[in-house]
Amino acid sequence: MTFFLIAVILFFLILETPLFTIIAALSIVCLYFVDHDWLSLQMILIELNRLATVQVMVALPLFTFVGCLLTETDSPRRIMNCMQALVGRLPGGLAMAAVGACVFFGALTGASGVTIMALGGILYPLLLQNRYAQRFSLGLLTTSGSLGLLFPPSLPIILYGVVARISIQDIFRAALIPGILSGTVIAGYAFLQSFFSSRRRSSAAFETGFSIENIRKSLVEAAWDWPIIIIIVVGLYGGFVTIAEVAAVVVLYVVVVACFIKKEVDFWKKLPAVVIESVVLSGAIIVILGIALGFTGFLVEEQVPNRILSVLTRLSADRYLFLAGLNVFLLIVGCIMDVFSAIIIVVPIIAPIAITYGVDPLHLCIIFLLNLEIGFSTPPIGMNLFIAGLRFEKPMGEIYRATLPFLLLLLSLLALITYLPIISLGLIK
Repeated sequence: MTFFLIAVILFFLILETPLFTIIAALSIVCLYFVDHDWLSLQMILIELNRLATVQVMVALPLFTFVGCLLTETDSPRRIMNCMQALVGRLPGGLAMAAVGACVFFGALTGASGVTIMALGGILYPLLLQNRYAQRFSLGLLTTSGSLGLLFPPSLPIILYGVVARISIQDIFRAALIPGILSGTVIAGYAFLQSFFSSRRRSSAAFETGFSIENIRKSLVEAAWDWPIIIIIVVGLYGGFVTIAEVAAVVVLYVVVVACFIKKEVDFWKKLPAVVIESVVLSGAIIVILGIALGFTGFLVEEQVPNRILSVLTRLSADRYLFLAGLNVFLLIVGCIMDVFSAIIIVVPIIAPIAITYGVDPLHLCIIFLLNLEIGFSTPPIGMNLFIAGLRFEKPMGEIYRATLPFLLLLLSLLALITYLPIISLGLIK
């Protein structure tokens, strides 16, 4: 029966069936075969009911709506202009501004693909116009698309906290330094590339002269965008309100600004479509989450994590070897799965195993998300690679070569964060 189920799953994958439908079907079939009784499917209903009582789940659809709404506004361009005014005088200033814009937009939307599609059309021609190398520009934008996953109000972090049942506020605190380091590594590489390149030093290194007036104009233009981040950061890191309350305030603020102050989204004509889009997306995530958590119950019932643990411990009881193997496994997962499916399926399996190896749950979360962040841009099948190839109309081989130096930098950072837990846990303990 097991081989038959695997064959069926592979068949539907070949047909490009959406992964979440395969997960749902697999969960239902496996739960049925636990007792050969449809009553076992009550696990799914129990988990869906539990999710309905989890207050933090309110934040998931609200932040999804915020991300969908911001893609309909001119906010990405304003943020980019502001960052360029601040750092444009530095070598590689435009590239560093592009990284900052991708981080900002990726954190709000929670999706690297949306970031590449939304900002790529603005940033790619701008980088080329300022005589940045085509390969460098492609690699920068492809890898920067997922850098926002470690910053609030990251939907993957919220989802991870629900699945792993750990404090989401603590995860955001643990992710702050690794998130800053990941953005700094890419921005630093852009700085050094421009600084040591005589061609860029004479042209693209100083894209815009430093001007207080330019900074003032860009800050004024983006004056309604920055409070979004201020509300989220002060609310979450200050501990004044819960994440659900922050989400409600941000939604109200973004709707008022987008529809009535900036008037970039028509309240009666465009906003209902955005609401429907976000409801479909977040509703699908919640339903899949309930089904997958029921499937987790099946895995526990069948002692799957314990069996995997026994195999691993027979191979090696060394914690460092386990972490190395875990990174390789998660990079592969990041290549073949979207972040939401990966969290829902993989976290319940690896979390109890990691604890037995002495890995802190918050440290594991950062390792997990950073691996997925890198996996999106890892050849040959990372999701960002295909999206970038489509967006920039370039062959995959060229995209692979462009992302290589950026991947090496991020993998080095991953190794550092993996074996130095203090980087993730320094703000917690």
